[in-house]
Amino acid sequence: MTGQPTSDGSETGRVPSPGADPAIQQVPEPADLPPVPEDADDTRGHHLRRLLRHPVTLIVGAIVVAIAFAAGLVAAGAAIGGAAAGVAILLTLLVVWLLASGKAQDDFYRAYGEGRGLTRISGKSDLPPLTPLLQKGDRRYAQQRFNGVLPGGVDGSLCLYTYEEETRDSDGNEQTTYVNYTLVMTQLPETTPFMEELFCQRRFGFRFMDSMEDVFRKRQRVEHESEAVDKKFEIFMGRSDDLNRARQILSPTFLVWLENHSPEAYAFELVGGSLVCNVKGHKKSASELDTLCTASAAVARRLQEEATELSGTPAPDAS
Repeated sequence: MTGQPTSDGSETGRVPSPGADPAIQQVPEPADLPPVPEDADDTRGHHLRRLLRHPVTLIVGAIVVAIAFAAGLVAAGAAIGGAAAGVAILLTLLVVWLLASGKAQDDFYRAYGEGRGLTRISGKSDLPPLTPLLQKGDRRYAQQRFNGVLPGGVDGSLCLYTYEEETRDSDGNEQTTYVNYTLVMTQLPETTPFMEELFCQRRFGFRFMDSMEDVFRKRQRVEHESEAVDKKFEIFMGRSDDLNRARQILSPTFLVWLENHSPEAYAFELVGGSLVCNVKGHKKSASELDTLCTASAAVARRLQEEATELSGTPAPDAS
């Protein structure tokens, strides 16, 4: 899949590798990717028309509307009966629309897995608690998971991840909040001797409060030379990790890549050789999923470059 030329001679649809020279090093894209539906809504219209014409929908819908009209008629007259029938029609259409949307999403994710040569796990599945993101909430699971060599060449898993947080108000009523991410997981065991922990987080709060907040942190903040990156991200390493090694990873070209080429609201966590890259929300288009995968491959390669340079062994070929 070749990107389209832009006015500056670069290509869209490609994620530069944040290595020594991003102008010439690019993350390879899978060749000749089969077409898949662009997003999870592509086939909804087809399913909606089919369901609306289905005999079961017509029969059940007619029964529900008749019951609603009769109940309203008996209770308050013809006008209320008509209004109740109208509400029943709207509810029937809503149920059909939700069913069609669910079937369209299943079409998309099945086609995406097949088109990218990935093994799809549909329905809720557990994820290992590798990093802080995968340990959040009272319950956590993947709603869709794709395993294999992802776009960009990294071997791992692409997941639609959700964690649930339960709260209770002053009256004792329970409420569950669902927090969604799309993430890529991969293993980089060669990075463990080099860097135990490295977190690139979306920035929250005011920058002038960084020093006060750092007093209570378990990890060290990594200062760097990019003002633009500092406005978007906060970067931390483990308490016992070497600051110089973190700065080796955060080379000028990598910082430029983070600022200009990483996906919107991107973040990653490296803990004990496990890399988890994420964006907020469940992504439902092929382009968004591919972009996350290729960006995560770029980060993985950057980490591998520095780790293998220290050990003196060639970096593994992730493609």
